[in-house]
Amino acid sequence: MDQESIVIVGAGLAAASTVAALRERGHAGPITLIGEESHLPYERPPLSKGFLQGNDKPEDFTVHDAQWYAAQEVTLRLGTAAISVETGKQQVMLADGTAVDYGQLVLATGSRASVGGDSPMPGYDLPGVHVLRTLEDAQSLREKLVEGAQVAVVGSGWIGMEVAATARQRGARVTVYSPSEVPLAKVFGERFGNHLLELHQSNGVDVRTARVQGIEQVDGHLQVLSDAGSSRADVVLLAIGAKPNLQLAETAGLEVDHGVVVDASLRSSNSKILAIGDIAQAFNTKLRAQLRVEHWDNAIRQGKLAAATLTGADASYDWLPYFFTDQFDLGMEYVGHNSPDDVSAVRGSMESGEFLLFWQDGEKITAAANVNIWDVNDRLRELVGKTVPAASLADPDIDLGDL
Repeated sequence: MDQESIVIVGAGLAAASTVAALRERGHAGPITLIGEESHLPYERPPLSKGFLQGNDKPEDFTVHDAQWYAAQEVTLRLGTAAISVETGKQQVMLADGTAVDYGQLVLATGSRASVGGDSPMPGYDLPGVHVLRTLEDAQSLREKLVEGAQVAVVGSGWIGMEVAATARQRGARVTVYSPSEVPLAKVFGERFGNHLLELHQSNGVDVRTARVQGIEQVDGHLQVLSDAGSSRADVVLLAIGAKPNLQLAETAGLEVDHGVVVDASLRSSNSKILAIGDIAQAFNTKLRAQLRVEHWDNAIRQGKLAAATLTGADASYDWLPYFFTDQFDLGMEYVGHNSPDDVSAVRGSMESGEFLLFWQDGEKITAAANVNIWDVNDRLRELVGKTVPAASLADPDIDLGDL
């Protein structure tokens, strides 16, 4: 098996993680990496954080340089879109008319920014209206986030709130159009959602509960049309979600639901094809559920798991989801998979800005987060799944190690 040709489609972090882990595990066969973007694989979190702020350069978050891929004898086919998979011939067909043979295929095609689903938002393609998914997107947006610019952020999810914070720190005037009264309440519950809302408001972000119906260009400016009225903007960011890129999987005839359905080893309904990263709806053995996770940590871990599967190791998707965010002076790490219930316990003072959060189902911990308290996330990961009274979780006199 270790001499088979392995082709990876989608040159992002998950793909780069797979390549590195394959070579570390001793796979000596050919590896081809195909990517629609012309860039070497890079990490995406800096696009809404350090790079957008002007602090990071692309080389700071490029996973490996060109010399590394050459030394690992990896064939790069960048700037070339894969358009279909011919499973009978075991070939990936490219937009330039060429075909790439594979022994094993890994689909890591990621997600694309939504512009409104099957019926795109009116005005989504006007000059000055942006999405944020690629390095080019971030470069274009960064040029517009200048002192005094009026920035409208449509959506109040992770990308929207992080960009709002970054734009405000760059001196822009920022309005966030949130479809719910409390941003991210569906993820965290209202208690911490309100904390984030107050953080933004205290830093001068105008957060409005409104649904945007479209964008128009009037007298050289953009006009955001919502059910709460219309407002002028110099630049608009559509941060209304992302959609997994499932087209290749569909051409291959794979089982697809909200993502590519894969087992705990990341194999799809076709034994020669794996799916990883944003597109993988994978069976998590710890949570006993199919999950599709769109975070940095998951891309790295699933890349390593794919390499283990491809080289014959007995490994499975057995870790808890993890993500992090930075907004103004708030830094947070979260681990677990909570129910939509509100926070059940807070250790420390939310007003002080340094605290731990716990979510529970009864007394069973389903998720935990550390806010501006570092080097504790591994311990929080160990606590998830345990049964602990909420009062003990909130008691700072009880060491985390004793829970």
